[in-house]
Amino acid sequence: MSFEFTSFAQHAVSQVIMRLSNLTYLLPLAPFAARAFDCSPAAFQAILPENATVAFAYPLAEGSTFNVPTGDIAYPRSPTELPELCVVHIQVTSSPSSHFGFGLFLPQSWNERFLATGNGGFAGGINWLDMAAGAKYGFATISTDTGHNSTSGDITWALNEPERQKDWGYRAMHGSVELAKQIVEKYYQCKPKYNYYSGCSTGGRQGIRDIQLYPEDFDGVLAGAPAWWTTHLQTWTAKIGLVNLPVDAPHHIPVPLFGAIGAEVLKQCDPQDGLVDNIVSDPEGCNFVPEALLCGANVTNQTAAGCLTVPQIGTLYKIYNDYVEANQTFVFPHLELGSEAQWPFLLGGAEPSSYGVQYVQDMVLNDTNWNYWNYNGTIVELADQVDAGNATADDFDLSPYHKRGGKLLQYHGMSDALIATGSSVVFYKEVLKTLIPKGIELDSWYRLFLVPGMQHCAGTPVNVNAPWYFAGANQAGAIGASTGSVHSVPGFMDAKHDALLALMAWVENGTAPDEIVATKWNNDTLNDEVVRQRPLCPWPKHARYAGSGSVDDAANWACRYLYE
Repeated sequence: MSFEFTSFAQHAVSQVIMRLSNLTYLLPLAPFAARAFDCSPAAFQAILPENATVAFAYPLAEGSTFNVPTGDIAYPRSPTELPELCVVHIQVTSSPSSHFGFGLFLPQSWNERFLATGNGGFAGGINWLDMAAGAKYGFATISTDTGHNSTSGDITWALNEPERQKDWGYRAMHGSVELAKQIVEKYYQCKPKYNYYSGCSTGGRQGIRDIQLYPEDFDGVLAGAPAWWTTHLQTWTAKIGLVNLPVDAPHHIPVPLFGAIGAEVLKQCDPQDGLVDNIVSDPEGCNFVPEALLCGANVTNQTAAGCLTVPQIGTLYKIYNDYVEANQTFVFPHLELGSEAQWPFLLGGAEPSSYGVQYVQDMVLNDTNWNYWNYNGTIVELADQVDAGNATADDFDLSPYHKRGGKLLQYHGMSDALIATGSSVVFYKEVLKTLIPKGIELDSWYRLFLVPGMQHCAGTPVNVNAPWYFAGANQAGAIGASTGSVHSVPGFMDAKHDALLALMAWVENGTAPDEIVATKWNNDTLNDEVVRQRPLCPWPKHARYAGSGSVDDAANWACRYLYE
């Protein structure tokens, strides 16, 4: 399908101008390369402290593929088409019973900036794929392995291991960043001019937790769908799974019916946001009537009929309402209308997700015999008391980070069914309530962008096709004809379309992002023909259609408050 509007024809000329004006965000004023520093284990070992060792270090020619070591089970995909760089892996002893590692990509043509990338879930491993995207901008990039080796949903490594929990919670990130900066300075014989962070999910939490504890680490943080409320998110994960169990109960909604629920949500809520475009842009403003899904008399095949029983409607109400414990104690926000396509992750199994169950077993109780059917509100209270690894990013006084001029750009998909979108709004409001009484407004240094139709960190349901790509964390690795071949926004490499470049413009030029334009291609893998672009707005503003012109052209939308 081709664009019906002419602004994209005109865009080619404007892009040349915009890219020239934004070139300083992509490259240094002059190419900056390593000066007389050998990319070898011996050279790096000579500059390391006693508690650190080099696992490997070697150069890669331009266009090379970095072959991820077999042992990195969390991030096994090998990035391709790399710039000329030096790849390094460092191991650091963090306590008598723990250690962490981190990787570095040190590009030959350096933009004089440092970028740390985040992890996901409870994974232990170096995120080489996100590092590769950063290196293609010219960043000296790093990723920590968080102090262990595991897949995202495997938490068994944490059982009775408080030091390893600390590494995962905060210590490995800060320790990796601190030492990596020293290495970068030695390698290039120059300190980075600016230090950035980009991460989503646990990666979002890592960035926020780091600036709470070490506000000097970063000048700018790009935090997507942050899993910041660890003690409540993981217990809610167990609770929400139990809502739809056991599988033989009358109230259980089987996975094949999730699509029918999503279709009914789209039918009711899409028109209510002011424009029928297959995107639920205002789920909180939708008056959804789930009873429209009730089965009529004589239905013998629910899946074929796409309907629910009365007990199943009751389950829907629990899913779409906040998790509240005794005495009306708010625990965690609800899944949004429009998130149904990702429900199988937390609601589709025969038992609750390991992200909740193993968290309770291996981090809260240190008891692998705990049965999830014994879950109750006291588990949340105990989780708060323990706060395993000091991971929960609930220090809402970000004034030290603000004082040193730091910028925080946060975003969250509104079709996310792994971490409820409302948790980002909760965090923003808590920071607001903490800092406004101190005379510190947020808009000049902290903005939250909600992304209609985007799922967890990246992607959109096939029947929605919402614009979701803006070079957020993990996004570059989700597209491209070959693994890790993409960085920034293909065809739109500027601060208007690229969230990382927008953050850099904010930090370095004081240009705050009033909107970020998200992109959807016909084939996201090939990033071929643009189907839709739409502005993302700083919360609580929403994108509003101007009423004329193509709805797929971002120029025909504006960010407005709902009351305007």
